[in-house]
Amino acid sequence: MSNADTAIAALRSGYESLADLVKKFDDEALAGPSAATEWDIAQVLSHLGSGAEIMTNTVQLAVAGEPPAEGDFNQTVWARWDSSSRREQADGFLEWNETLVSLFESLSPEQRETVRIELGYLPAPVDVTTVARMRLNEFTLHSWDVRSASDPAATLAAEAVPELLAQRTIDLSWVSKPAELDGKYAVLKVATTEPATELTLNLKDPVTLEDGSPAEADGTLTLPGETWLRLVSGRLGPDTPAGLELTGPITLATLRRVFQGY
Repeated sequence: MSNADTAIAALRSGYESLADLVKKFDDEALAGPSAATEWDIAQVLSHLGSGAEIMTNTVQLAVAGEPPAEGDFNQTVWARWDSSSRREQADGFLEWNETLVSLFESLSPEQRETVRIELGYLPAPVDVTTVARMRLNEFTLHSWDVRSASDPAATLAAEAVPELLAQRTIDLSWVSKPAELDGKYAVLKVATTEPATELTLNLKDPVTLEDGSPAEADGTLTLPGETWLRLVSGRLGPDTPAGLELTGPITLATLRRVFQGY
C-alpha cells in the first residue's frame, strides 16, 4: 500500500475505535473532563467534528479542481459547533468523521497520488498523504485525550504510530517552551523503538528536530515511538514509562516542561 493508503486505513481504524466509545457516552460522560485540560469530553469531540467538516469541504473542492472556500467559512462552522449542545457535538463528531474518512477512502489510486490540496496555512498545496497524516496526528492525539480520561494506561493507537513518526522533521518551535531550559543547550540523540528511528533533538531557542543521528550528542533518549509522540505533544504522565532511558544533562522533568502540550 502507498503511504496515503496506510494513513487512511489508520484513520478508519482510529475513528471506529473512538466511535464505539462515544456511542456509549451518556450526558454525564460528555460533560466530564478530558486530558485536554481546558476542554470537557464533548468539546474535544466538537473540535474533531468541526475539523472533519472543514477538511471534508477542503478535500472535496481540491478533488473537483476548485479553489478553497473563501470568506468566513471556517469561522461559521466553528461558531455553529460551539453553540451546539454536548449531545449534538457528539452526534456531529460521529457524522462528520465518518464522512471525512469515507471521502478519503473513495479516492482512486490515481487521485491519492495526484490530487493537491490547498490548506491555506502552508506555502504550497500538499498531497493526499500529507493531509491524511496531518488529520491522523490530530485525531490520534485527541482520541487519547478522550480515552485516557477514564483509562490512565491508554496509549496512542498502534496503527497510527508509524505514520506519525514518518513525519520525522516536524516543526517543534510552536509546541515547545525553550524558556524552560533555563538557558541550557543540549543535543540529544533520540532513538525510538517500535518502529526504530533515529532523530536529533536540538534543545535550544527555538527547539528543532532533525532526521538522523547527530554527529556529536550531549545525551541519548531511547524510548518507544508511541512514548516519544506523547512526550513531544505534552501527553506523557508523571511516571517514567517502560522502555524510556535518558542520559546527559537534561532530565525527563525538564523535557516535560519544554513540551507542555497543545
